Amino acid sequence: MTDPRDFENDAVPEPVEGAEGSDAQASGPAGGPEPAAESAADDSDELTVDDILNIAQSDDALAGDAAEDAALADAEQALLVDLKRLQAEYANYRRRTEEQRGVEIQRAKGEAAKGLLPVLDDLDRAAAHGDLVDGSPFTAIAEKVRAVAERLGVVSYGEKGEEFDPQQHEAIFQQPTPGVEKATILEVVEVGYRLGDVELRPAKVVVAVPAE
Repeated sequence: MTDPRDFENDAVPEPVEGAEGSDAQASGPAGGPEPAAESAADDSDELTVDDILNIAQSDDALAGDAAEDAALADAEQALLVDLKRLQAEYANYRRRTEEQRGVEIQRAKGEAAKGLLPVLDDLDRAAAHGDLVDGSPFTAIAEKVRAVAERLGVVSYGEKGEEFDPQQHEAIFQQPTPGVEKATILEVVEVGYRLGDVELRPAKVVVAVPAE
């Protein structure tokens, strides 16, 4: 059987004073960590010395890049100007070279053509005397010589009745002639020849001038 004293020993223990306070203190007040988090957020928003230095270095780097870009642009512009100058100088050099080459070619042709002038004079005299008969060997040779002169570009000038030009004609005699109002070629003593702009020989002429 059960002893009634066993129920007395199983009595509920009395609460210990201060236990609730200990639990409350252990758990801490509700929302306690929030002030520390707010303080950390405030600290993160503030700029440090390193942040300021990094910003300054970034600004300096941007300024340096801008200066470098400007220097490169100036260098490119200078190179472009030099290139245009060189192109212009080369174009002028080529033009002068071509002009000089043309002059040298004309001069060489002129020297070759000058050797033909006495032969052409003889052919003119022979034609004036009637020695150049069609079909004769002498006439064939004369035609070939004149063809060579034409291929070289030799042109004769100076004919009777033309107006006298002291730049092209050489007056060996002046003949006062009634009815003549201006100096005119009265007779061609020696035909003139030119090659392009080069005068090989001026025409020698007798000039009719107004009579006083």
